[in-house]
Amino acid sequence: MTDMSMHYLGMKLSGPIVVASTPLSESIDNIRHMEDAGASAIVLTSLFEEQLALESGTLDDDLSRGTNSFAESLDFLPELSDYRMTHEGYLEHLRRAREAVNIPIMASLNGATSGGWVHLAKEMEEAGANAIELNTFALATDRSQTSAALELQLLELVSSVCDAVKVPVAVKLSQSFTSVPNLCGRLEEAGASGVVLFNRFYQPDFDIEALEVRPTLHFSTPSELLPRLHWAAILYGHLKGDIAITGGVHSAEDVLKAIMAGGSVAMMVSALHIHGIEHISRVLADLRYWLNKREYASLAETRGCLSRRSVPDTSPYDRGNYIKTLSSYSLRQTVAAF
Repeated sequence: MTDMSMHYLGMKLSGPIVVASTPLSESIDNIRHMEDAGASAIVLTSLFEEQLALESGTLDDDLSRGTNSFAESLDFLPELSDYRMTHEGYLEHLRRAREAVNIPIMASLNGATSGGWVHLAKEMEEAGANAIELNTFALATDRSQTSAALELQLLELVSSVCDAVKVPVAVKLSQSFTSVPNLCGRLEEAGASGVVLFNRFYQPDFDIEALEVRPTLHFSTPSELLPRLHWAAILYGHLKGDIAITGGVHSAEDVLKAIMAGGSVAMMVSALHIHGIEHISRVLADLRYWLNKREYASLAETRGCLSRRSVPDTSPYDRGNYIKTLSSYSLRQTVAAF
């Protein structure tokens, strides 16, 4: 029998599939179902620091961006009723989730100020979180804010949280940073035990008839996996911490690609909304079949086998692949014309 276990954030997990942050985990019954289907760990839906500010009736200066100039900027923050769970409700749900299942439960924190992150992270740890995922959203909208300043702000936040808690901390990143390898190395120095590649930001859409900007939600597709594989393959072997891949993981093939690129785990959400929670068991069955057919003793044997440091030709990860791909496409177009 092939050993499917993987290690992530210092924890030995029963398998490679972790349920990423999703409203599905707001139900204890769903959490039990996820464990029964074969999920090796669950990241709860995010708790937003803004919730705490709104619940207390105060807004930190960092959260009330521009309120001195524009009264309508108070509307930048959602109403308290827009958040799915209250602060205390989240912590109680975390406690109940830990009691309901035997797999690790990770809390997810989406914060904006160092004080808020530290305070909430401590409460999550006290409530029983096995680990904490910092769901970062660093968006530069002010032309005076440099990329270096943005990264420094993130590093300070991560350092403050890691110093405050004993449980491992993973940082969920966007792919918009200039040098992902450099940033990930500095996050590790700041205390992070792992990185999650990458956050899926939901872009607004325009209603040209009503002249409104509206939020949109689209499930991921397997094509979104490619940039995550690319950067995981580059990072593998250059970080002491773990790499998780999230976004575009739908099938056993996607999970294998994530591990072969260098990921410790593959995180799944959209596929569960599309196919149901039981989809986890089908993916794991397909994964076992593939590994058994090729006589692998363990899934861990495949980790990093397609990473940049493991392949004889590194050009697919470098500029050479860009040139080769464009040349190949142009050649095909020319041949087709004849």
